[in-house]
Amino acid sequence: METYDALLASITPVSGETRTIFDPATGQPVGEAPVHTVQDLEAAIAAAAAAQPAWAALGHDARSAALLKAADAVERSAEELARLLSREQGKPLNGPNARFEVGACAAWLRVAAGTPLDPETVVDDGETRAELHYRPIGVVGAIGPWNWPMMITVWQLAPALRMGNAVVIKPSEYTPLSVLALVEVLNQELPEGLLTAVSGGRDVGEALAGHPAIGKIMFTGSTATGKAIIKSSADTVKRLTLELGGNDAGIVLPDADPKAIAEGLFWGAFINTGQTCAALKRLYVHDAIYDAVCEELATVGRAMPMGNGLDEANVLGPLQNRQQFDIVARLVEAARDSGARILLGGNPEADQPGNFYPTTLVADIANSNPLVAEEQFGPALPIIRYGTVDEAVAMANAVDVGLGASVWSSDPAEARKVAARLEAGTVWINKHGAVDPRIPFGGAKQSGYGLEFGVEGLKALGVPQVING
Repeated sequence: METYDALLASITPVSGETRTIFDPATGQPVGEAPVHTVQDLEAAIAAAAAAQPAWAALGHDARSAALLKAADAVERSAEELARLLSREQGKPLNGPNARFEVGACAAWLRVAAGTPLDPETVVDDGETRAELHYRPIGVVGAIGPWNWPMMITVWQLAPALRMGNAVVIKPSEYTPLSVLALVEVLNQELPEGLLTAVSGGRDVGEALAGHPAIGKIMFTGSTATGKAIIKSSADTVKRLTLELGGNDAGIVLPDADPKAIAEGLFWGAFINTGQTCAALKRLYVHDAIYDAVCEELATVGRAMPMGNGLDEANVLGPLQNRQQFDIVARLVEAARDSGARILLGGNPEADQPGNFYPTTLVADIANSNPLVAEEQFGPALPIIRYGTVDEAVAMANAVDVGLGASVWSSDPAEARKVAARLEAGTVWINKHGAVDPRIPFGGAKQSGYGLEFGVEGLKALGVPQVING
């Protein structure tokens, strides 16, 4: 186990251009990130291509054993990784935040290692025998976001490595230190050159997405960037898994118990201070229980402490960057100007350090309001009143994205009927955003395509090959 200072020193460049990374809670420096170039990317891809054949030749059992050791390495350095993540991303150590994220990294590595993927016999009728196998792609490029930088990086690299590929990662420019440190820890148990993080700017990301030696791109981020990756990947016909923007709807049916669901609704919306692609971002509540749900949510929200993530008491942190703070502030002000009712929050302190936007609940808001129609990606939840379930379903589906959705009810059977009508890759019942490494996850409409997690996630990191005869 390394100390925090030793871990940070291990990823601090001794030469070359660097960029200072600042703590979004305090504005103080966290560390120096390398500014890698396209030439650095070329070297990483060449090393990955050289290391990949021997890794592929090991077979599933040996690769899985290595991933289990990598999970052990993460756990040995878990507190140091969580502390760095908290300082760079802003999320608190406690609650479903930094320690939770590091723990998820180990969990996803273990599930990727332990999920069986045997050849499938598709025909065996005495005359024809056909088997479906999945072979390694080669070198996979992974481009990650700043909201869950460690966990989503593992979502990308764990199945890729398990399937016999090498991986080159381009972390977000906002949170490179967390990913560099995670890769440093993982590489304690992996062959040299197999896994590399290249901490560069947009030019590096564009070069990775279009590079002829990259067989697949995995990307989590905005729909606009995803569309650019699709275009840049076309000339080399790359395989793609894209997890793009979401504006997830939740529908509370009239038979729901407001008090019983309030905390689940809160964390569905405000996990990671709302900075989650599959967070609950629009809440539709039946008129019969609308006021009660608003009241119970406000009660929960008032009790959740927000502040510096290194303070063990806090469970909500700052927005990771000022650009995102400004987006949330603009959308809440648009709601206020429209006459919507601010139940909680909406009043950031102008002179405080850090990117803290208070927990905000907005009631009596029109479905066409920008806070509803646009993805806020922050701690501001609009609560929309509806009269009939048909009306709620229509409003929930009236956007061009469909990552997740949820239905809240005391009658699970009725909730499942409503869930089947929603246009989303995942619909949760009486919870929201509960991803599981065993359960496939992916979006509908412009929230992207391709599946992650479980057997389907492994298949997505392989090339299907049919042996017929």
